[in-house]
Amino acid sequence: MKLEEVLFSAYGFSSFRPGQREVIEQVIKGKDVVALLPTGMGKSMCYQLPAHILPGTVLVVSPLLSLMQDQVAQLKKMGEKSVVAINSFLKPQEREKIWQTLGSYRFIFISPEMLVQPFVKKQLEKIHVSLLVADEAHCISQWGFDFRPDYLRIAEILPILKFPQVLALTATATEKVTQEIKTYLKLEEPFIYKHSMDRKNIVYDIKKFDDSRQKLEWLTSFVRESAGPGIIYAGTRRKSQELAAILMDQGISASYYHGGMEHQDRVFVQQQFQNGELDWVCSTNAFGMGVHISNIRHVVHFQLPTSVEGYVQEVGRAGRDGEAALATLLYAEGDEGLLQSLVMDELPTRHEIQQVASHPAGAEQLVAEGIVRETALRVVAYWLSRLSESETLRQMEFLQREKIKQVDKMKKLVNLQSCIREYIIECFDQHLKGKPENCCVNDGIDYSVFGKRLEKPQKVVLESWQNRLNALLP
Repeated sequence: MKLEEVLFSAYGFSSFRPGQREVIEQVIKGKDVVALLPTGMGKSMCYQLPAHILPGTVLVVSPLLSLMQDQVAQLKKMGEKSVVAINSFLKPQEREKIWQTLGSYRFIFISPEMLVQPFVKKQLEKIHVSLLVADEAHCISQWGFDFRPDYLRIAEILPILKFPQVLALTATATEKVTQEIKTYLKLEEPFIYKHSMDRKNIVYDIKKFDDSRQKLEWLTSFVRESAGPGIIYAGTRRKSQELAAILMDQGISASYYHGGMEHQDRVFVQQQFQNGELDWVCSTNAFGMGVHISNIRHVVHFQLPTSVEGYVQEVGRAGRDGEAALATLLYAEGDEGLLQSLVMDELPTRHEIQQVASHPAGAEQLVAEGIVRETALRVVAYWLSRLSESETLRQMEFLQREKIKQVDKMKKLVNLQSCIREYIIECFDQHLKGKPENCCVNDGIDYSVFGKRLEKPQKVVLESWQNRLNALLP
């Protein structure tokens, strides 16, 4: 049966999107593959279709619970019943049923943290996994070194699964990140497919202000006038809540989203946004993966992202329907100072490394007493299991230098006089092939293509945003 016939019989599509066929052909030939396909290009099909040709199970390592749930829901919507997500929210009886029938699933979704647990490894060893998929594989580099070290341990499962094929999928990967994906997934000679990073329907804008007050005034005016849906990215959880409270106070249909919320609250906000009940979501970078809304018209960054790679990931949520979308980056004097402090706070400190190294048996107590952060413990414990204390310190110093380089790239982007699109593409070791007519602020933007808000916002919320924010925060 031809690939197009499988595509139509299994999923009802008559043709492939750019890049899908090239990747799928290599997968069914038995090759390991690293595929870079921009957001909205249908990366999931690169493992969904081979599952109907290859024997056994496709095991998908996915970074976020919300993304896993969305992937499972999308497959079930397309008629696929033999699919499951293994996560910490399963009830004991649900989990037990899954273990008993594990080999019957065509697709299994799992997080890297769950994947490396000894009991889970033992269960997976009993079934035939034909394809291991690292979805959003840039997370190996972006999160593995300093946030979620279990991402660096995915390859531990390969001998247990008798070395299945590996497919690494991402929307954003520089040459350096691609090499790290190959290294940590132990891929010797994979087929590498790189589609152009350029999303020509996304227009890049930058607004500069003297201070944060001016920035906030511009944002509220812009949201009142602009047709949603849109996402506003903030650098901290508190700022995302503060912005949402301000917008709600003006009658805007908005809410906030971040990793510190209860799981059910995050799901509720995501569902509201996907159902069109919210026009705007103010969020940290926790929001985006797994949000399949094709008509997002605006992505606004209220504060600078920590890297160009992260910026491209986040603006890539917009315009999946192919229509014009506007990515607006807001900058006020001094923003880079906040950005640098945020970046440095992500890494374990010298003191935390020394504390964990000195108290390996009582490391959990260090977290309980507030001496070491939980994330820092995970990261330090990983590196200390492989390196000496002095080598771990040097590794953190190296990561610090790398993060400062990423901040410098963002600062350069903000101050560009030349084409923003061209600069972004070059950051991913690619070359721009032709500019769209509506390109970026430095080449001139026709704002008339972006819709205006049709209705005047109603003043439906009486209490002030300050009172609401005080109620939300401890």
